[in-house]
Amino acid sequence: MADAKKKSACPNLFVAAIDFGTTYSGYAFSGKDDFEKDPLKISANHWNAGARSLISHKAPTCLLLKPDKTFQSFGYKAENDFTLLAEDNDDDDDDDDDDEEKVKEDFKTYYYFHRFKMILHNNKDLSRSTQIEDETGKSLPAVEVFTHSIRYLKDHLFTSLVDSFNGITEQDIKYVVTVPAIWNDNAKQFMRLAATLAGISADNLSIALEPEAASLYCQHHSIVGEDGEKELLKKTARSGDAYMVVDLGGGTADITVHEKQIDGSLKELLAATGGAFGGKNVDDAFKSFLEDIVGKDIMKKFKNNCMEDYIDIFREFETKKRSVTEDSVSKVSMTMPVTLSDLVKRSSTKGKKVILKEVVENSKYGNEVGFAKQKIHISHAQFVQLFKPTVDGILKHMEGILYQSNFCHVKNILMVGGFSECELLQNAIKNRLTQKRIIIPEDAGLAVLKGAVLFGHIPRAISGRVARYTYGIQSWPMFNDRCHPESKRVMVGSTARCRDVFFKFIEIGQQVTPGHREAQVFQVLNPAENSLECTVFASTERDPAFVDDASCSQLGILTVPFSRPANSTRAVEIEETLIFGETELRVKAKDLATGQEFEASLNLLGNEI
Repeated sequence: MADAKKKSACPNLFVAAIDFGTTYSGYAFSGKDDFEKDPLKISANHWNAGARSLISHKAPTCLLLKPDKTFQSFGYKAENDFTLLAEDNDDDDDDDDDDEEKVKEDFKTYYYFHRFKMILHNNKDLSRSTQIEDETGKSLPAVEVFTHSIRYLKDHLFTSLVDSFNGITEQDIKYVVTVPAIWNDNAKQFMRLAATLAGISADNLSIALEPEAASLYCQHHSIVGEDGEKELLKKTARSGDAYMVVDLGGGTADITVHEKQIDGSLKELLAATGGAFGGKNVDDAFKSFLEDIVGKDIMKKFKNNCMEDYIDIFREFETKKRSVTEDSVSKVSMTMPVTLSDLVKRSSTKGKKVILKEVVENSKYGNEVGFAKQKIHISHAQFVQLFKPTVDGILKHMEGILYQSNFCHVKNILMVGGFSECELLQNAIKNRLTQKRIIIPEDAGLAVLKGAVLFGHIPRAISGRVARYTYGIQSWPMFNDRCHPESKRVMVGSTARCRDVFFKFIEIGQQVTPGHREAQVFQVLNPAENSLECTVFASTERDPAFVDDASCSQLGILTVPFSRPANSTRAVEIEETLIFGETELRVKAKDLATGQEFEASLNLLGNEI
C-alpha cells in the first residue's frame, strides 16, 4: 500500500468493528469518506463505569440475564446490577451461622457470565449445543450467551451511528468481528453464527484476525520506539522487512510474523501460534493465592454469599495489576472486606477463634504478606510472582520462534493488546530479548479494535497467509497392496478400494494468497439424492495417510444441494471448491453439466440445538 490516499474497498457507507474480548469488549466505526481522507479518523465508544467515575473505550465482558433468560445488562452496568443484587442478598442475611448459605431467590436465579470467551479456545468439541456455566453455577447454551452479548454491542453501536447520522439503516454498515488468529475454524464459525443470530446480516459480516488487525493499524499509527521517538511503522519498515506481532489480550497470546511487501501490503510468514497466556491468567494466580491463604472452602463461601465484596476485590486487583512496575519498592496493599474476616472467624474449630491476621501470618506466604487495619500487604517480590508463569510462558513461546533459522533475522517486535500495556510484562520482554527492538503503540489496547475497522475498508491489505493445518477429504482410491494396509481394503461392487485415504488440498505451513482455490470433482451415484455430503478433515501433519490418523480431526461436513431434471438418468458431477487464504474457510460448488453454481455450506458445529 503506497502512501497515496487509499480508496475503501467497502461498498457500505460505514465500517463498524466489534472487538469481543475475554476481559473487555468494545466497538469502533468510521465512514467511507472519512477513511479516504484520514484512515485514522475512527470513532470508539466511551463507556461510563458509573459510581467509579471511570471512562474507558471498552467495557467488561460481563453479561447479566434475568431469571427467564432474557437480557438484563452488559458491561459495567451488568457488573453494577449484579453487585446490587448481591448487596441486597447480603443485607437480607442474618448473622446466625445457620443462615450462612442463605441466598436471596432473585439473586441466585439471575444468570451472570463473566470473562467467558475462553470457552471457545482450543475446544475440539465445540458445537451449537456447547454449554457455558455462569458465576452462580447455572448453565446455558454458549451460543445464547455470545448472541446476547454481540446483539447488545451491535444495537449500542447502531444507536450511536443513528444519533450522529440521519437516515442510516443496517444495510449501510459493514460489520467486522474480531477473533484470535490461533482459534480453529470451528470457533470462527461459532462467532459468525452468534453474530448472525444477533441480527447482523451474513452478507455484511466479516471476521478479522486480531493480530492482523493490530498490525494493520500500526502501519498507520505513530509508535514509540525504545528511544522515545514517535514514528510511523510503515515508514521505518521497508519492503521485505519482517517483524513479530505479539497480541496479548485478556485470554490469549497470539504471536505471528509479518513481512511488508513492495506494494505496502502485509504477508504472513508464520501461522499464528500462542496459547492461554493472557492477563486473565494473572487474575487466576491471584485467586489461587487467596485460596492458599484462607482456604478454597472459605473463598467459595465468600463468592457465593458475599458476591459484592468478591467482585470488589478483583476490581481492586485489576487496578493494582496495571499500576505496579518493576521498579516499585513498596508493598502492594489491598483492602480485605470485613465479610471475609467474618467467614474466617466462623470457620474456627474446637472453640478456638481464628482471625484473618493470624491466618495470613501462618500461611506459606507469611514472610511475604502481612495484615493490618483490614488491609493485606503483599511484598513487591511476591506480587511479581503472580505474573511469572504467564510472562515465562509468553517469553518461551516468543523465543521458540525467534530461535528458528527462518526467523532469527527478525529484529522488531510489535506488542499490542491490553495486556501489552502492563509495564511488568514490557520490562520482562525487554530485559530478556535485549537484541530486539520492542515497539509498543501508545494505545496498544485499542490496536485490534481500530485495526479491525481498517480491515473492513481494505481487507486485501493482508496479501498472504500461512495454512495452519493440512486440509483434505476422505477418498476411496483403487486398492494397491504395495502401499495400502490390508485392514483398509473394501470391496465396492467388484472393485477393491482403500477406504479412509486422506486426499490433500493444501498442507500445513503452505503460503496461500486470499482466494486461493483447490477443487475436486465428485460424482453423485444415487439417482434419488438431491444433495451431496463430503466430510472435510484437518491435520497437524504435512502428509497424513488416512483420515483416521491420530493427527486428523473431522472439521465439518460439506453439504452441496443440487437438482436434476425429472426422469434424468445422467450421473451428476459436482465440482467442489475450497477457498483458502482468507480469515474463514469458504466453499463453492458447481454442477458441471448445467453450470449452476452453489454456495455450499460447511457445517463445523453440528446440528442445531
